[in-house]
Amino acid sequence: MSDYNQSVLTDEVIKAFGNAPSERLQVLMQALAKHVHAFAQEVDLTPEEWMQGLQFLTKTGQISTERRPEFILLSDVMGLSMMVVSLAQARNSKSVEGATEATVEGPFYWPGAPEVALGGDIAEGVSGEPTYYTGSVTDVAGKPLAGALLDLWSGDGEGSYDVQLSPDPSMRARGKIRTDENGRYRFWSIRPTYYPIPDDGPVGDLMRATRRSINRPGHIHMMVSAEGHVPVTTHLFVANSPYLHEDAVFGKRDSLVVEFKEHPPGVAADGRELKTPYYTVDYDFRLAKAAE
Repeated sequence: MSDYNQSVLTDEVIKAFGNAPSERLQVLMQALAKHVHAFAQEVDLTPEEWMQGLQFLTKTGQISTERRPEFILLSDVMGLSMMVVSLAQARNSKSVEGATEATVEGPFYWPGAPEVALGGDIAEGVSGEPTYYTGSVTDVAGKPLAGALLDLWSGDGEGSYDVQLSPDPSMRARGKIRTDENGRYRFWSIRPTYYPIPDDGPVGDLMRATRRSINRPGHIHMMVSAEGHVPVTTHLFVANSPYLHEDAVFGKRDSLVVEFKEHPPGVAADGRELKTPYYTVDYDFRLAKAAE
């Protein structure tokens, strides 16, 4: 019998990555080899299971497109995206205490949203219940940040994003606004609803096989940024939304759950007259100073 055992194999693979051209690449690949080998040993991975795993990853790559990034979705449902988000926020901030919590970007972000005037409607013509969003962007001490940018996007009243409905993003329910001189923002959109993650691919098969929920609670996305501060990619979640406590991608944070107050038809605070019920939301974003 050969003395070529499991520990020798792992040591040799780790050693093989010792000539990586950068120290960081060496650290990444050696740690990956160490933990992948440890996983195989812990679960006593069989050749059949190993091949099923490889086929799953192959199918994930095959279905992926620029508008359908299945690997991002896989990372999301494994909680890896949220782990990386949490590490990044801590790494890039002088102090995350008091800063708005970050959460996953998700697979439906698309760059190039149109600039919208303060108080404008980013979801004009989109199905859903009208909602007036207000609040401020400050640093963690409460100092207003004038000119802060909010890059916003959400699904429609049925929970569908524009990139799901058309081969080209139509920029429905997307927009960019900037805070005023007092760090205040305001805009109209819709009250977001819960929706299932895309489940017609390998990730959907995985969720069904493991009997996991494929749903996300109602939420609107935003990237909030200001010069000299750590940008945050986050959501606002609808309080009492279905699936609030079983978010398929582990993105829900208690600090991001807000009340959407319902109002009867009438004149809103900005003078807009509505013939249907509408909602209002007020939320303040706090950004940490960037590490020097």
